[in-house]
Amino acid sequence: MREVSLDVAVSADSAILWRDDRLYLLDQRCLPAREVFIECPDVQTTAQAITAMVVRGAPAIGIAAAYGIVLAARRRHTLDPSGWRVAMENDLQLLAAARPTAVNLFWAIGRFRDLVTTLGDGDPEPALLAEAQAIHRRDRIDNRRMGEFGAGLIQGPTAVITHCNAGGLATGGWGTALGVIRSAYAQGKIENVYADETRPWLQGARLTAWELVRDGIPVQLMADSAAAARMAAGGVGWVIVGSDRIAANGDVANKIGTYGLAVAARHHGVKFMVAAPTSTVDMDSADGTAIPIEERPEEEVLQCFGKATTAPGVGAWNPVFDVTPAQLVDAIVTERGIIRRPDADKLAAHMAK
Repeated sequence: MREVSLDVAVSADSAILWRDDRLYLLDQRCLPAREVFIECPDVQTTAQAITAMVVRGAPAIGIAAAYGIVLAARRRHTLDPSGWRVAMENDLQLLAAARPTAVNLFWAIGRFRDLVTTLGDGDPEPALLAEAQAIHRRDRIDNRRMGEFGAGLIQGPTAVITHCNAGGLATGGWGTALGVIRSAYAQGKIENVYADETRPWLQGARLTAWELVRDGIPVQLMADSAAAARMAAGGVGWVIVGSDRIAANGDVANKIGTYGLAVAARHHGVKFMVAAPTSTVDMDSADGTAIPIEERPEEEVLQCFGKATTAPGVGAWNPVFDVTPAQLVDAIVTERGIIRRPDADKLAAHMAK
C-alpha cells in the first residue's frame, strides 16, 4: 500500500476521498501522530486496507467497499467487456472476506450486485460511481438525523461514556455514537465525555479523543477497566456506542468490551444507547449467536506499538467484538427513529418503516 499526502484539510469527515479516479483513505493506524492517506487504485488494495485497519468502523468499511467495487468493475470491464460481471464476482468475494463481522460491508456488496443486474452493455463505471457516492452522501445525512434522535433522549447536563470510535472516522461523516454526542453537546446536554482507550488498537485514545478535541468537546481518557468505577462515582447519564452488526432480536455486536460496559451500566442505573444506521441491522441473524465474531492475531494483544508487553511464550485471545444482549440495551437509535428496549417485534416493525 502506498502512503501519500494530499492537499486537503484533514478531518474526520474527510477520511474517505474519491479523487483523480481512485480512492484515498486516511490511514487511521497513524493517527494522531501523522495524518497521511493510503492510495487505493484497485480493489485489491482497497480490501487490503480494510483488513489492515487503515479504515475501520462498519459504515466506513461499507463505503470504502462501495468505491472498491467501482475500481473492480473498471478493471474487469476493460479486460472483458462482455464477461466482466462474472469475473467481478471474485472481487466481491475478496471484499467480503476483509472484515467478516461488519454487516455494512455485505449490505454494500448486495446493493451493488442488484445494481449490476440492471446495467446494459456499456461502461458500468458511471452508474456504479454514482451509487457509491450516493451511499457516502446518504450516510452523512443519516448520521445527522441519528444525532438529533439520540440527543433527544438525553436529559442534561450530564457526562457520558463512549467506547471505541464511532465518529466521522468510522462513517461517511459526523458519526453514529459521536454524532449523538456532538448533537447533544451543541444543545448543552453533555458537559464531559469519558472515552475508553479501547485496547488493543486504542481507537478511543487515538481516534475518538482526536475527534472530540478538534471539536472542542471536553474529553477525558480512561482505561477500559475504569469505566465501572467511573459509573459508581456518579454523574454519568449514558453509555453511548456504535455497532458493527445488530441481530434481528436487538442483540448488538460492537467492539470487545462493550458487553462489560452494558453490564456495569445496568448495575449502576446508567442508560445504554446504541447508535447505528439500519444498514447495520441484520435481519438474517436471529440473535447474537448467529453473528460471526472476527478474531485477529494474538500479537495485537501481546504488543503495544510494536513492543512486547509480556514474557515470551504467553498466548493471547483476541476477539475484535463481543455481543451485548438486547435486554441490556435501553435504546437503539437509527436514522428512522428510536427503538426503546429493543426486541424482535420492535426491530421488525422498525425495519418495515
